[in-house]
Parts: sequence; C-alpha cells; structure tokens
Amino acid sequence: MSNAQLKQEIIAYSKCIGIDKIGFASADPFVTLKSRLKAQEELGYQSGFEKGTIEERTEPELLLPEAKTIIAIALAYPSKMKNSPKSTRDERRGLFCRASWGEDYHHILRRKLEALENFILEKMPDSKCLSMVDTGELSDRAVAERAGIGWSGKNCSIITPEFGSYVYLGEMITTIDMPEDTPIEDQCGSCNRCVEACPTEALIQGGQLDSNKCIAFLTQTKDFLPEKYRQKLGNRLYGCDTCQVVCPENKGKDSHIHLEMEPDPHVVKPLLKPLLSISNRDFKESYGHLSGAWRGKKPIQRNAIIALAHFKDESALPTLWELLRKDPRPVIRGTAAWAIGKIGSSSGKKILLEAKEHETDQDVLNEIELSVKSMEFETI
Repeated sequence: MSNAQLKQEIIAYSKCIGIDKIGFASADPFVTLKSRLKAQEELGYQSGFEKGTIEERTEPELLLPEAKTIIAIALAYPSKMKNSPKSTRDERRGLFCRASWGEDYHHILRRKLEALENFILEKMPDSKCLSMVDTGELSDRAVAERAGIGWSGKNCSIITPEFGSYVYLGEMITTIDMPEDTPIEDQCGSCNRCVEACPTEALIQGGQLDSNKCIAFLTQTKDFLPEKYRQKLGNRLYGCDTCQVVCPENKGKDSHIHLEMEPDPHVVKPLLKPLLSISNRDFKESYGHLSGAWRGKKPIQRNAIIALAHFKDESALPTLWELLRKDPRPVIRGTAAWAIGKIGSSSGKKILLEAKEHETDQDVLNEIELSVKSMEFETI
C-alpha cells in the first residue's frame, strides 16, 4: 500500500468513527508561528497555560523524532441550547461557554485520536504516532490551518466553511510521509466585528490576542480578578463566546452531531446562589464532567459572586455575608465584600464594617474599604 492510499483509508476510517473533518500537514517547523510566539512573549501576551518551550511548540521533530506528517482533526459542537432555562429576578443564572457544554472535549477527542492511532499502527506497525489535544505543545490552530481544516480567523479561532468556528481541534504527529492538504484561503477580509466586540479589548488586532485581558482566560484564574474586568464578566462562569457569536461565518451554524456534546441546560446555565455553598463532592458530581471544571470550584464560585453583583441581586446578600464572615479563602471573602458594595443595599455598609473588625487578610481588608468608600460616594 502506498502512503497516498493509506491516507485515503485513514480519511474513510475517520468518517466511520465520527470525526467531522480531517486534514494532513507536513511536520516541518512552524517558522512564522515561532516569530509570532516570540513577539507574544516579549509583549507579555501569553496566558501562562502554554505547555513547552517555543521550540517544542513549533518544531514537531523535537516531540517525535523523524516526524513527517501531522494529522489534524475537528469535531463540531452545538452553538444553541435546547430548553434553555430563563434567568429570573428571583433565580439568577450563570453561563458556561459553548466549548464547555457536554462531556469534556479533551476526553472525546482523545478517544477519536486513540482509535485513529490504533488503525494506523495496524496498517503500519513500524510507524510511530503522538497525539495531543489542546494541552499539548503544538498549536492546534496552526496545525489545523496548515492542514486545510479552516482558516485562522481574526478572533484567533479556526473557522471552517462547514461548521464555522464551533469546532474542537486535535492532532497527531506521525513518522509516515503522507500527501499534504492545501490550506484554506483567509475569508475574514475587511470584517473586524470580533475585534470591535471584544468586551476587554483583548483582541489587539485581527489574529493577535492579549491572553491576560481575555475573559475566557480571566474566568479560569484563581486569584482576585482585577476590578476593571469584573464588570465586564457579566454572568459568565467559564469562558466567553462573544468573538464567535458576532462572527458572520457562524451565522446559522449549529451542529448537533455528537450526543456526548449536548448540554444539560441546568448544568451549563446553573442557578448562581446554590453555587456559593456547594460542597467539593457535589461540585465534582454535578460539574466534574465539564471542561470548565478543570480548575475546580473556586474560580466558578468567584465568578458566580461577580455575576450576582452584576445582577444587583439583594436576595444573595445573606449568603454573601456568610462567605465574608466564614469562608477560609481570602479570594472568596474579598470578592464577596466587593459584591456587597456593588449590590449597594442599605444594610450592606453595616455588614462590611462589621466584617472589617474581624478580618485579618490585607487583600480582603482592601476590598472591604474600597466597597465602603464606593457606597459612601454613591450616597453623597
């Protein structure tokens, strides 16, 4: 069997196991990407979640000696939720981004890649393969772009003609030299909607992202959220879809192909107040299967507090007061203090001043003092 024939068999098999798009790229170094990554590093735009050195992220042979081809795959996920629960005055809800609906996509893609790898090794036992999804060294987007899966949009997502940017990406480096696919020409043109719509101006320009400003990144951090971004968070608990929602290429794109990606509406759009008192066990049981739960419950709870402040939900004050008094985590206490100030009830100032008498953490004390001052200013 020739390598070209093997490629066709791989493509046919990929369809049998539910891979929506597959492409083949050379394993040559990503020279342009390397220079871009160095510029990102110098500008301080990296998130800190990146794995490996810049060389490892751009030179496939460092990861798999004698690498010849990279196989890129894409799976389409839903963009619309059926039976979405409403957020009401008495029952405010948060939201997980679309990429965190259903089962954690890392598990789904790894299963597909493992099946694909087994198929290849049966055909070519002497070959070697190395698969990765999102958390590997290689840039999923750069590989997918080179393999013709889609073009790299100004929103820093791969945009496919069939599914828009609502796709999960994964790749496999192989030592088999197979024919390459042709990259898709950029279709963004003069459209700049994603850059203009970004809530925090994290999209510096088309295709360049300051990760430290990106809400998708900020929702995953565990420390205090900088105050200038708290109001931008809205009711987001994990991730942000704004740059995808406004993209014209995503209009009408809604794929319900994989049952395991279908969201439970009450899980991905949960009531906010119960999240503040949920136990570790219950959190893991209810949310552990989501990709958005990978950082644990603390960032989700912090974001839920910010969301309640966004809604100015006075019914949350007793719970926030309990957190401020008793929660062992300074980030949660401090964010609760900030939220009490933003909700701005008549009892809020008294609550904050009482808490100040017993608080020992300086960061929390700062949050209390700033909240008290803001409430005093508003009453002038």
